[in-house]
Amino acid sequence: MTGMATNPKARRRPFGDGPAVSLFTLGTMRALATSVQMLEVVEAAVNAGINHLETAPAYGPAESFLGAALQTLDHRGIAPAGGWVITSKVLPGVSLADGQEQLLACMKRLGVSRLDNWAIHGLNREEHLHWALEGDGQALMHWAQTQGLVGQVGFSSHGSNRLIETALRSGAFRFCSLHLHLLDPQRMPLAVLALEKGLGVMAISPADKGGRLQDPSPTLIDDCQPHAPLALAYRYLLSAGISTLTLGASQASDLQLAQQLAASDHPLSSSEEEALVQLNARRSERLGSSQCGQCQACLPCPNAVPIPALLRLRNLRLGHDLQGYCEERYNLIGRAGHWWESHDASACNRCQACLPRCPHQLPIPDLLAETHALLSAPPRRRLWG
Repeated sequence: MTGMATNPKARRRPFGDGPAVSLFTLGTMRALATSVQMLEVVEAAVNAGINHLETAPAYGPAESFLGAALQTLDHRGIAPAGGWVITSKVLPGVSLADGQEQLLACMKRLGVSRLDNWAIHGLNREEHLHWALEGDGQALMHWAQTQGLVGQVGFSSHGSNRLIETALRSGAFRFCSLHLHLLDPQRMPLAVLALEKGLGVMAISPADKGGRLQDPSPTLIDDCQPHAPLALAYRYLLSAGISTLTLGASQASDLQLAQQLAASDHPLSSSEEEALVQLNARRSERLGSSQCGQCQACLPCPNAVPIPALLRLRNLRLGHDLQGYCEERYNLIGRAGHWWESHDASACNRCQACLPRCPHQLPIPDLLAETHALLSAPPRRRLWG
């Protein structure tokens, strides 16, 4: 194979002020067993029309494995048309000196003299935003760009919608990575805002974090007919204009769907639109009047219970029988630092402060108790960290 991608029809979309990126991005957090595994996955990404690679120092040996893979492929003359676009990250809160050292080490591991995109990895709390806009983070990003080491800066976030909106409106960033999912569209307005401001928008794990759609329940499969849940989820995001969707592949076959959809940036078909209506209707039918509409009106909770996030899991468990996914997410609560919620439904003391706020008069304390009974199980380990 020469330096041209083997999927010549693969589309590219603008990504902030940097090089255009493929509709799918290879996330490197799953190909960590050996450097050979990383090589096989990266080569498969070329075949799938992918030109954008997402990595981070926090992903264990990912950067070192990726750098070795890129060197091997370069020697073979294998690369996407126009070359690779690489995004890496830095955790918030580091000092200017430590951040400078980390960036240089990152570039050495990757074998590059310049990083296309550098993101703050987990802009999740107010102190992170302060660090990025006024503290050492601001100085670090300015230094990286003025030294010509980084093309553009951005952020990923698992934080509140309000915090993310503040970051987007700050003018400090040119791209963002957000949790945008078919089964949880509450952050889509933030993506629209970012796109309107000319920022690149990357959807974080729309398959796994979006409901483990690579292994859907029989109920969800039936609800999305005649389309596969994962394909429908990808098309939902791509048709909305999201710049690129991340795929955490562990083997070449994980990229088959991305290869099939590499040019699939057109509007939804009538069949896809009908499937989305059917999906939502069936969830509503199963949940009835107990469905949480995710309006956030119940917040803040005096005991810091993240009511909408927990009732969203209930919606998915009872609405589409996503038992494994919902149990996994629920039992990470309090065990993932600032990356996920800190309190589960057992923290509800039935103070009833939420009840008059709910526009649908949901019996929220009862629903929280049911959620805890449905989903509480022995904890599972996070993918990384």
